[in-house]
Amino acid sequence: MDPQQQQSAIQGAKVLMVGAGGIGCELLKTLALSGFHDIHIIDMDTIEVSNLNRQFLFRRSHVGQSKAKVARDAVLRFRPHINIRSYHANVKNPEFDVDFFKQFDVVLNGLDNLDARRHVNRLCLAADVPLVESGTTGFLGQVTVHVKGKTECYECQTKPTPKTYPVCTITSTPTKFVHCIVWAKELLFAKLFGDKNQDNDLNVRANKAASASKETEDVFERAEDEDIEQYSRKIYDHVFGYNIEAALSNEETWKNRRRPRPIYSKDVLPESLTQKNGSTQNCSAASDDDSATVSAMPLLGLKNPQELWGLTQNSLVFIEALKLFFAKRKKEIGHLTFDKDDQLAVEFVTAAANIRAESFGIPLHSLFEAKGIAGNIVHAVATTNAIVAGLIVIEAIKVLKKDADKYRMTYCLEHPSRKMLLMPVEPFEPNPSCYVCSKTPLVLEINTQKSKLRDLVDKIVKAKLGMNLPLIMHGASLLYEVGDDLDDIMVANYNANLEKSLSELPSPVINGSILTVEDLQQELSCKINVKHREEFDEEKEPEGMVLSGWTQSPATNGESASTSNNESAVDVTESSSGPEIASKKRKLSETQPENHKRETENVESEDDDDLVEIENPMTVSKKKRVA
Repeated sequence: MDPQQQQSAIQGAKVLMVGAGGIGCELLKTLALSGFHDIHIIDMDTIEVSNLNRQFLFRRSHVGQSKAKVARDAVLRFRPHINIRSYHANVKNPEFDVDFFKQFDVVLNGLDNLDARRHVNRLCLAADVPLVESGTTGFLGQVTVHVKGKTECYECQTKPTPKTYPVCTITSTPTKFVHCIVWAKELLFAKLFGDKNQDNDLNVRANKAASASKETEDVFERAEDEDIEQYSRKIYDHVFGYNIEAALSNEETWKNRRRPRPIYSKDVLPESLTQKNGSTQNCSAASDDDSATVSAMPLLGLKNPQELWGLTQNSLVFIEALKLFFAKRKKEIGHLTFDKDDQLAVEFVTAAANIRAESFGIPLHSLFEAKGIAGNIVHAVATTNAIVAGLIVIEAIKVLKKDADKYRMTYCLEHPSRKMLLMPVEPFEPNPSCYVCSKTPLVLEINTQKSKLRDLVDKIVKAKLGMNLPLIMHGASLLYEVGDDLDDIMVANYNANLEKSLSELPSPVINGSILTVEDLQQELSCKINVKHREEFDEEKEPEGMVLSGWTQSPATNGESASTSNNESAVDVTESSSGPEIASKKRKLSETQPENHKRETENVESEDDDDLVEIENPMTVSKKKRVA
């Protein structure tokens, strides 16, 4: 294709961008400057202050507005004659179906989560539209091309899932600071400021301490006339003192572990904080402030978020933050969830995690570090986003030219390898074992007499296969369906089926049964061969079922990703723990060692713009490249 034909193809192309964040801003600008005239953008997010340091299409005056719309308006200022259409919506909404995707020549992803990426991948396969995928984290980045029938699809290789920790580790025997963060964020913050009806192990209290105290049965419930400082100290003493004493009463637990130290407010803080700083009363008058900007740090003379606070400072922040929530944000209490952009929430979680870390002999962290762990943050680099956006456009042009021989998966490296910072790799052929693009049947081992259809739907069809609107059939019998066009009788029948064991369904599912599972929105269908199995290892197979053909990435650092003792687990992505090891893949060239492995990181960027699944290009193993 000569330059004139290439430019004509670019100008006549209809392009869909999904995501208008860190990569998306750079990508939209680059598309516009490269001659693309018809661009559509989907993004459900609004602009936050933390976006402004690298998403250059946005300004402070845009905070709270739609990313897609503002990005469109910004680019039209310097390219007013091109067509850009924005959608402030979720790409998983019903209007973005296969027919919608069919109108585009290529789809370019700049998404922030695995679920949405899988959804777009399936719609592109169903619509037979090429997909260019991307991701960045810090100085690392990658761009991959996925063309139906020619290259592997996005799901041909297993993607890492967030690491989970058994609740017993989080509540009783933390050994890492991330355990303390999860405890502070998912248990303590949720108990104090979230749904009051939820139960968790924070209600445990040492018997002696309980009998000696005047606390009500629910220590977290604040009485109408209870002084806020007394209440704050009561919570402090309960979670850092009484609960630690309760844990210490089990001598068996601490035979081979370091014993934690109970911490009480009277041993750390002065008798009255009000006399010391008098801050909560003074600030409560300014209740019109944006709740996200309320902060305990200025009231305590703390300015540097990278400063490491000692036990006393963390205790002061804990008490002051808790008081501020009740003084200035009382209406929100009961339905708050942790948000890394909520300054007061970050201060509270940091202080609580540090106090708990002090108790268990774990090194303390600054607010800056704690926020990064709590929000699964790897701080974004604008230059990496710009490089990746340029690579996306290069691959998109190759797709439009139908120049399949020149498609490349390109990796942006932090350090030069063979004197290169950009490492191009030939794309691979579709994985014949991929249930998404190769229609390979899956095998499900399950106790068909005990497991309910609900277990199959929640744990397998939705959680593992990523289907949003599933339909399940056994032969000609429809067992379950989701949709707005169902009448009340059908909904009632399907809901009744959910509570039945597989063998009790109208068309019994037993050993040897073959289920057909479909998602009509994604136009994805797969077969599941059912194999009855009586018993499962509660520690290794806590879900009570095993799906083959869909495999989860193994845990790293010797820690199991599954829970032990059949307990529930807390999900967390640990950005500081290093890459997850996934399946073995082929070396890049014949000159490289054969023992390299594929490594993948699953972390989020500074404000959730660009969820990353970065493959290490020096560790790609055995697969067939596209000829």
